[in-house]
Amino acid sequence: MNINNLLDIKYPILQGGMAHVATGAFAAYVSNAGAMGTIGSGGMTPEILKREIEICKSNTDKTFAVNLMMLRPDIEEMVEVIVESGVKVVTVGAGSPSKYMEIFEREKINVLPVISSPVQAKRLSKFPLQGIIAEGMEAGGHIGEMTSMVLVPQVKNEVDIPIIAAGGIGSGSQMLAAEILGAVGVQIGTAFLFTEECPIHDEYKKSLLKANASKVTTVGNINGLPMRLLKNNMTREYKNLEKNESNIEVLEIFTVGRLRKAVVEGDIKNGSLMTGYTVGQFDKLMPVKDLVENLMGEYEEAKRCLLK
Repeated sequence: MNINNLLDIKYPILQGGMAHVATGAFAAYVSNAGAMGTIGSGGMTPEILKREIEICKSNTDKTFAVNLMMLRPDIEEMVEVIVESGVKVVTVGAGSPSKYMEIFEREKINVLPVISSPVQAKRLSKFPLQGIIAEGMEAGGHIGEMTSMVLVPQVKNEVDIPIIAAGGIGSGSQMLAAEILGAVGVQIGTAFLFTEECPIHDEYKKSLLKANASKVTTVGNINGLPMRLLKNNMTREYKNLEKNESNIEVLEIFTVGRLRKAVVEGDIKNGSLMTGYTVGQFDKLMPVKDLVENLMGEYEEAKRCLLK
């Protein structure tokens, strides 16, 4: 794996830009550990994003990224903050970055779109991208329909751009599997929820520690807005609602503020406890540095075993 060389980081690991979770301080912890920390701008105003970037910069001199949702109404202001703050890597989702690619290229900002299908990858390949993050449906939060196992090699067949695999990756052996499929790096979200520095509420962490893959569910399959998270009162209510409600706006309103309830308030019954299937691979909290080094150690060991 060599995306670390392209992005000037020690290890080929990117931290997912999880909304309400991926703060500037947390991104700095991850970058200082040798991976690439990411500030998740979801749920932030331009002013808050600017502050979080300043916090990150004051705590690390290493490379970090900002995750941008392209369809948000204030995206122009968010892009201005990125440029003015001197951010050098952005991961983008929820829409095309096409309108701003000229700006990103002029400012020498590395752009890494998050995609969930080979068609999306092909469409974006006309732009000067430093990489594409191919995220399988094993991931937490909003997801696509393809698994990482089939998505990564199909994207590799479609484009001649470095591929970063995401979704269902929480161990060194899974990193190696992604590399064999064609990835040159990985993006990881769920595993970072199990770190001591992760700023989610203690009740959220306790729920994760008690969970396994059987406690994970998906809502939104009926209306085409699938989201993966832990089972609780919120998921049961949502599933009942979507069976009888055809108005997507009503369903979206139902979820407003639910992630913040979980992350900030620790409401594990009514909040959105977003997590991927790798939740079943962890049973304790650890420092970010230990997580990153454990992943790399497992990866190197898996590679040695493969070559025996």
